[in-house]
Amino acid sequence: MSQRGKKQGPGAGNTVAVCTRLAQPVAEELGLQLWDVRFVKEGADWYLRFFIDREGGVTIDDCEEMSRRMDKLLDEADPIACSYCLEVSSPGVERELSRPEHFEQFLGWPVKVRTIRPVDGVREFVGLLERWDGETASLEIEEEDGCRHVFSRKDVASVHLTEEWEDVPEEDA
Repeated sequence: MSQRGKKQGPGAGNTVAVCTRLAQPVAEELGLQLWDVRFVKEGADWYLRFFIDREGGVTIDDCEEMSRRMDKLLDEADPIACSYCLEVSSPGVERELSRPEHFEQFLGWPVKVRTIRPVDGVREFVGLLERWDGETASLEIEEEDGCRHVFSRKDVASVHLTEEWEDVPEEDA
């Protein structure tokens, strides 16, 4: 993690979009998938986080190499006006699904859906991700004997894979 001081570069636009455009070719060159990019404030500090993945998982060396290359590119492009910490890591076992390709990749896998507002007094639902059409997710809830819930994207705070791997389809395990 490195602390960086930056001024706003010309035409930087949306920070995450600019940083994603910078990182995508680097990730591909390293044989990695750029899972997500986040620019978030936690307390008084800003964090620019790159989440990378590859079949079989990423290593600390993958994270270090991506970080070194992004450090140089970010110095040159100068897309962020404030000081921030640069972090590169794996999205983890219980990764958040946030992009359409994430949902498509993990259809049939166990997920935890957290809603913005309670649905019948409940905000967290665990089940198999059955369907994703870009606006709604259909979830089969195991505990309720095959009950299905359909969640609109606007009503969902987050969707994460769960560690309940025994329900993962054999060909994906």
